[in-house]
Amino acid sequence: MPSADISILDQDIDGIYRDHHGWLRGWLRRRLGCSEAAADLAHDTYLRVLTTGKVPPVGESRRYLTRIAKGLVIDRYRRQQIEAAYIESLRHLPEPQVPGAETQQMIIESLIEIDIMLHSLPTKVRKALLLRQLDGLSYKSIAAELAVSVSSVEKYVARGLAACYLALENGR
Repeated sequence: MPSADISILDQDIDGIYRDHHGWLRGWLRRRLGCSEAAADLAHDTYLRVLTTGKVPPVGESRRYLTRIAKGLVIDRYRRQQIEAAYIESLRHLPEPQVPGAETQQMIIESLIEIDIMLHSLPTKVRKALLLRQLDGLSYKSIAAELAVSVSSVEKYVARGLAACYLALENGR
């Protein structure tokens, strides 16, 4: 991007920030019930605007910021659910088997990456993969559950496994 374009982008984002930052923080604070979390997500919202380099059309700034912020709020809740479920699972382990804090954080980050990858899959692909891999259901049982053919289930599971493999390869 030429430097003149960057300067215009910086000015546009600066204007959006000045005009809407207070409103966005308030909007987030009402939804989250926490001013610190609201400040963090407002910051992350503007960071997302900066990294995408997309500026909303005139008059659409709040709608644009709201859409980004809603996605970040959803990500935050999903992360909290994953963390809570993992911490709960640790409560069932004998003390000597509980991993250290650093290992726990690495596991949580891995679980979040897996969650993101799984939610990027079409619903039937994700369900078929999870029913097969976690519940150990047969293709025939999965087909009945999803109301599709066994052939479709085979394709869904293969597609899900391929996505897992790609995610693993890209993470190395």
